[in-house]
Amino acid sequence: MTTRFGASALAHLIGFAILAAFAASRPSPGQAQSADLVLCDRLAADPADPDKPADVRGVAEIAAADVPTALKFCRSAAGGSRRALYQLGRAQAANQQMPEAVATYRKAADRGSSSAMVELGVLLATGHGIAKDDDQARRLFSRAAEAGNPRGVVNLAALSKAGGPQADPVKSRALLAKAAEANSAEAQYQLGLMMADGTGGPQDDVAARGLFEKAAGQGHAGALERMGAFSLSGRGGPQDKSAARAYFEKAAALGNDDARAALKRAECPYVIKDKRGNVVTNLCF
Repeated sequence: MTTRFGASALAHLIGFAILAAFAASRPSPGQAQSADLVLCDRLAADPADPDKPADVRGVAEIAAADVPTALKFCRSAAGGSRRALYQLGRAQAANQQMPEAVATYRKAADRGSSSAMVELGVLLATGHGIAKDDDQARRLFSRAAEAGNPRGVVNLAALSKAGGPQADPVKSRALLAKAAEANSAEAQYQLGLMMADGTGGPQDDVAARGLFEKAAGQGHAGALERMGAFSLSGRGGPQDKSAARAYFEKAAALGNDDARAALKRAECPYVIKDKRGNVVTNLCF
């Protein structure tokens, strides 16, 4: 264990030494801005941000050890990039600097960042770090949706279900289709769900499966689970139990609870229910 810790610590130090050397070697102000943005992207990019370049992977959550460095480089790059400004807000939120994060998200949203609109809308809808304001949250989600951000569309629909004006499912489907064409995995997944259910337009299992397959190819956990379910039942295409299991395993590895339940059902297919029909347990043989 001591050896592994030492190797990990050494790798961590080497990594930051490389970052420091990279930053120190920047030859001009214009190139300095670009280098800061590269480092900001590496540590704080949002995988679901439509502004993110395709070659930037992004991180679902900024690692605690990376927060100080992300704050530094994103702050430096924020003047010339709305993406970096949004990522600075993410770093501030990760550092529990909520007033600063809210202010930064507002600035990024004013500069057209649809992801900042979504994050600020979430804070307003939940009252986290700011006074709760559903009307303002709805306006932000609507702006993000109009900009083609799939999370804006989904959150607008969710807020509508919680009360207030209902989102137009036809319009939501059209907005998701636009984002799906831009290869957004989340939009492909959400549009697939609408097509599978016949929400906002005709029901189409084949098209839904095609969208799930595209999103699954990008590692989307929900789409992987849906591909497993569609492959298992033969819905929208050929039935393939081996492929279904592979999809479920990939989704489960990414934390999808429905996929984990599907794997358990496959291993333990006999269900014991109580007199009310509630599932008590699964039997494995």
